[in-house]
Amino acid sequence: MTTLCQQEKDPTNKNEQLKQTPVKSMEEEILKALNAHWQASAAGDVNAEHDIYDDDAICDYPQSGERILGRANLQALRSHHPGKPSGFNVRRILGKGDLWITEYTINYQGRSAFTVSIMEFSNGKVIHETQYFADPFEAPGWRRKWVEQIE
Repeated sequence: MTTLCQQEKDPTNKNEQLKQTPVKSMEEEILKALNAHWQASAAGDVNAEHDIYDDDAICDYPQSGERILGRANLQALRSHHPGKPSGFNVRRILGKGDLWITEYTINYQGRSAFTVSIMEFSNGKVIHETQYFADPFEAPGWRRKWVEQIE
């Protein structure tokens, strides 16, 4: 992870050279916000779930060709989902700088959807998210000797 630094004068140094002082990493802040976002999503707290988004955020669903403009529209859309999610399981969160990816499953009415969320941040808020959804499928038998099953 990258640690941001601020420069300040060292009063004990007669040459007034600048020293580096670590500041809480923006990446740590983003990871904290992501964890809060996914916990709120799992709990059904639509207000806390959408705190992570900038007011002018864009969310794309490429598989259906849809784009949602603005945090208010995204929150309204998710609040009116007829098959409200009954569970979230975050598999992993990866990211650096302003680009973060979350792999997770969402349970809708007893069915799991494997999901990837790609979030772009600016000033600690999501400005663009792209989500991909996939249904599980049976692995073909011909691959069995080269693979192992995962959960």
